[in-house]
Amino acid sequence: MTGDRGAATVLAAVLSMTLLVLLWIVVQLGAATIARHRAEGAADLAALAAAAHAPQGRQLACEQANRVASGMRAVVAECWLAGWDARVVVRVDLPEFVLGGQKASARARAGPAGD
Repeated sequence: MTGDRGAATVLAAVLSMTLLVLLWIVVQLGAATIARHRAEGAADLAALAAAAHAPQGRQLACEQANRVASGMRAVVAECWLAGWDARVVVRVDLPEFVLGGQKASARARAGPAGD
């Protein structure tokens, strides 16, 4: 076999590495998306909990928001009341294998329905 230079082997190796890199990118994006959805769910439920306790004051309302968020493995970064409307910002850790080490965050508002 005098004409065989291994070009097919090199091509197969390059295509395999390309496929692995693309798979890694998809896994990273998927994990970040899942963390974002967890943050949104935690923010929604924390805002509802805070709004339900808004008549008892900000401290109790935000304590309830913290309790709900921590049950969902999230942290309330901000919590405030505007009248009986509760507004919260929640942060969730990304999985350890996700590059960048940032947190996913979401904000939500809950309160009585308007007229």
